[in-house]
Amino acid sequence: MNTEATKATTHPKVVAVNLNPALDLTGSLPRLQPGAVNLVEQGTLHPAGKGVNVARVLAELGAAVTVTGLLGTENQDPFCELFRQYGIEDAFVRVPGASRINVKLVEADGRVSDINFPGVAVNPDDVAAMEQQLFALAEHHDVFVIAGSLPVGLSPQTCAGWMAKLKAQGKKVLFDSSHQALKAGVGAAPWLVKPNDDELAALCGKTLETQDALQAAAEALHHQDIQNVVVSLGAAGVMWLDESGWLQSQPPKMAVVSTVGAGDTLVAGLCWGYLNQWSKEETLRFATALSALAVTQVGVGVPDEAVLSQTLASVRMLNEQPVGQHVNLEG
Repeated sequence: MNTEATKATTHPKVVAVNLNPALDLTGSLPRLQPGAVNLVEQGTLHPAGKGVNVARVLAELGAAVTVTGLLGTENQDPFCELFRQYGIEDAFVRVPGASRINVKLVEADGRVSDINFPGVAVNPDDVAAMEQQLFALAEHHDVFVIAGSLPVGLSPQTCAGWMAKLKAQGKKVLFDSSHQALKAGVGAAPWLVKPNDDELAALCGKTLETQDALQAAAEALHHQDIQNVVVSLGAAGVMWLDESGWLQSQPPKMAVVSTVGAGDTLVAGLCWGYLNQWSKEETLRFATALSALAVTQVGVGVPDEAVLSQTLASVRMLNEQPVGQHVNLEG
């Protein structure tokens, strides 16, 4: 999708950083039975990883995208083909070995079981080459989306240090990760972070069972000099906190095929809104609609304009509220 309705006339180029890319092996079956033989009805094998997914969606929308990270040479061909197909500039650092294969088992009720492998192990020379590539790109790019897990051999502290340096250079860094990478990364105070509710709870080290608790945790991150904290809540919508306060969205009910890639699509939508200099409400509405449509398919990809327009019209927005004035998303 590369329409005049969505494409900006001029906008900065984007670097999507995927340090631990994967081939996603997705299989659909009626119901997963642990400990038994499960017959998959249909399956796909396609290049993925959070940063790769973000790059694909942004490229389909019309952005000029460069993708980088650490890519295993043994199974790089599907990635190279994807980048050629969507006009994505390939700046991956090649490393020996094969990038991981992640298994996604999608049941008829929409439940997804992920089996994520660790990927290639990288050495200090690989990490140094990645750092050199990243900051060479920073000479000509101002927007960076750093998304996904880290390979063995690349520490969360190293990645956080890269983000801090990019920020010091005036770059806009959108960050989406989990576990120790997220914990270290928020310390670098990137421009935007997008945890889901479970990741935010893990980051805080406690359960967050109410919306007030979720918003209080997000506000704590905002007070750590993170300008934009976006919390994805699945079918319950998205909450976005910036200097103007809270804004929340509620997507329409969707026929779920797979939730894999929905969060990556949300990040791409937020980035696209920034590139087009849209308002906060316009950006959140668009990103929410795009993410909602992502659950109706396997993998990521931008639907046709008519379907997207219909979904956009069905996204419900709640009024913006100051920090500390929490609103029930179900209200």
